[in-house]
Amino acid sequence: MKRREAQGPRRPRPYAGSRAQAAGQSLVSYTVGALPILNRVIERARIEDFLRDYLPRDLRYKISPVHGILLLIRNYICSREPIYGVGEWASRIASDLLALNPTDIPHLNDDRVGRCLDRLFESDFASIVLAVVVHVIKELKVSLDELHNDSTTVTFSGRYEGAGEQGVEKGKVVHAITWGHNKDHRPDLKQLLYNLTVSADGAVPVHFFTGNGNLTDDQTHRETWDLLRKLKGTADFLYVADSKLATKENMAYIHGEGGRFVTVLPESRGECRDFRKLVTQQAVSWAKLWEKTDENGLVKDVVPIASQPATTIEGYRLIWFHSSRKAELDEISRNDRLQRALRALALLRQKLQSPRTRYRQEARVRDAVEKRLAALGATEWIRVEIKKIEDERFRQLRRGRPGKKTRYRRDVRTRFELEYKIDPVKVAEDALQDGIFPLVTNDRKLQEIEVLHAYKRQPLLEKRFEQLKTDFEVAPVYLKTRRRIEALLCVYFLALLVQALVERELRRAMDKEGIAELPLYPEGRPCRAPTTRRIVDVFENIQRHELTRSDRPSEILVTELSPLQKRVLELLGIPPSTYGH
Repeated sequence: MKRREAQGPRRPRPYAGSRAQAAGQSLVSYTVGALPILNRVIERARIEDFLRDYLPRDLRYKISPVHGILLLIRNYICSREPIYGVGEWASRIASDLLALNPTDIPHLNDDRVGRCLDRLFESDFASIVLAVVVHVIKELKVSLDELHNDSTTVTFSGRYEGAGEQGVEKGKVVHAITWGHNKDHRPDLKQLLYNLTVSADGAVPVHFFTGNGNLTDDQTHRETWDLLRKLKGTADFLYVADSKLATKENMAYIHGEGGRFVTVLPESRGECRDFRKLVTQQAVSWAKLWEKTDENGLVKDVVPIASQPATTIEGYRLIWFHSSRKAELDEISRNDRLQRALRALALLRQKLQSPRTRYRQEARVRDAVEKRLAALGATEWIRVEIKKIEDERFRQLRRGRPGKKTRYRRDVRTRFELEYKIDPVKVAEDALQDGIFPLVTNDRKLQEIEVLHAYKRQPLLEKRFEQLKTDFEVAPVYLKTRRRIEALLCVYFLALLVQALVERELRRAMDKEGIAELPLYPEGRPCRAPTTRRIVDVFENIQRHELTRSDRPSEILVTELSPLQKRVLELLGIPPSTYGH
């Protein structure tokens, strides 16, 4: 069993876990890094306590499942080692920072860590997650007034016997690893659905679940909203999600239960077609709503709002926005798709001209054209004409030198040519619609600017998915059994939670003290929104050295902290004098 190796060269590791000996003395060096910071957050979240409450206890295990799971959480945040490399990584760390005894380290291997995942699966890990999140919300006062939901796919390679169907293992449901709409753009690989909800307050993960690989997002929202209502204790929170929420059934359910939502209306809806038709007729007036500026005061985006009030067919508020930045991106995207479509048609034209072409029927040529244009979303912008050409050939019926009485046979071979051009009228019509997007909500009290900003916070969730797939390298996954996969995804959620809490605590401390930025980037460049990844990198050089001498007591020496490191620790409420000891 193993997890994917990191792509590309790894960052150089500090020389740690080493031992030097001389006459009458020895020096042992260990890595400390950012582990004390993570341990403080893990302790405040009481993750170890809740794992102990739910995980089965068995004295036969050389590595307790509790410590094995915590080891994986720390490893994914700090080092991203594959499961079979966790033991080697832990051997370079001071064992007390991992809540292990020095004698435990040699017993760490992929099989024992895998068994820890088995124990996590056999326990009620959904209740573990719920208990941790409820405590975190109370302890760190995480606001649940606005919650953002979305899903991604976890891609799998390799064989998983019988995994194509949902099943039961150890009395618990295991989901089907199968084909579906792959959000990594890998339709050739199987997948699981990973659904995540975060708070607008610090993008703290508060709920997750896994689903069958072919489960669509529109089927998940009602169950998710019910659980979030139990977590919040009331239906009075704003639920923000993408266009899969905007089905008649989903919106009616949340509205009927007293909930509030903000989502994007799908382009397939009749309201969108009608409004865009008015836009092409230039029958829509716009009123300025908001300008986004950067730290230098330069305008990055201008967002006006359609003056005409609108509602959906169900009677919910429908607000139309226009973003100048989105308009620029839409134009770039359209030009790119047009160029790619023209290249695809040019390549197809070359194939048609080949004497060995396989495109001998007009229907097949037309199908090839439609598939290429549809794949690039350029069908409406390019006009294609297929011309049928007959090439005549005459052959002698018999061998020999031709003469007056020589008879010939007429052979006709049919081939096709393409003529295509961009439709400037259609491109111009679509250009008028660039930058437009519709938001729908059932909250009548929210101002238009509040609806816009609520949806603009959706990328906070996308950032968590990015961290899941880059920092933690969750996919593709190679594991022995499906139950270990389910447990591993729970570990990833806990790692995301710890990472989010570190970021939230540091940023809140900066706001409290009026600090706009910290020089966390290389060359002392300023950072306005510190991430856990940057903090891990900043503390990477910290080591602990244990010096033992025969004629005097042992000494523990820790790498001297830089002013920046001390400042970060002070903001996080960790005494620099105790760090690493």
